[in-house]
Amino acid sequence: MIALAMVIGTIIIFVGMTFLYRRFTYPLLLPILTTTIILVVVLSFSGVSYDTYMSGAKWIDAMLGPAVVGMAYPLYIQREKIIKNKVTIILGVTVAMLSGLISIAIIAKLMSFEEFLQKSLLPKSITSPIAMPISESIGGIPTLTAVFVILAGLIGALAGPFLFKLFHIDTAISRGISIGSASHGIGLSKLSEYGEETMTMGSVAMTLSAILGAFICPVFAFLIF
Repeated sequence: MIALAMVIGTIIIFVGMTFLYRRFTYPLLLPILTTTIILVVVLSFSGVSYDTYMSGAKWIDAMLGPAVVGMAYPLYIQREKIIKNKVTIILGVTVAMLSGLISIAIIAKLMSFEEFLQKSLLPKSITSPIAMPISESIGGIPTLTAVFVILAGLIGALAGPFLFKLFHIDTAISRGISIGSASHGIGLSKLSEYGEETMTMGSVAMTLSAILGAFICPVFAFLIF
């Protein structure tokens, strides 16, 4: 009964926040952000443990796999544009991956973060299912990496539209690669507002980032630690 309540409650909150976001379209009302905050507050004040919540919410979590597989459809629809721009996409994702690793390494060093924290931060721009094993393999803490991945996704989804306007980024491939490379799945939820082509480019960028990150991130960690 509790498990069912957790599933239904989460869905109701998310649907409600989605309606609110569509009504006002304010960046800080992004459904993923507001739903997360509400759930944290509710669970904290109700005394419901994380394990109890996940006894029901695990069924929602299990849908992540099919949702990712479902992204293959828009990729198929936009396959000609993807093939046409393959060099731009590969170079863009590679540059984004390297610049992300270098910048976070420099910032972490300057702020004198402990080594385990630095290692946990490195895979932050890679989707969680890939980032967590990478983190563990280089000596980071997978659960901590998952938190950084979520934060990176939220920041990208919130700041992306502002940066698009500031730097006049108005093409589907530019928007898709920038957000897909830096903000993975959460960023894709925001890209869906810009049309199928933009979201498709974001999906490609997220996938390539995961593949490249699985090879580049461990090598990068080996070189700097």
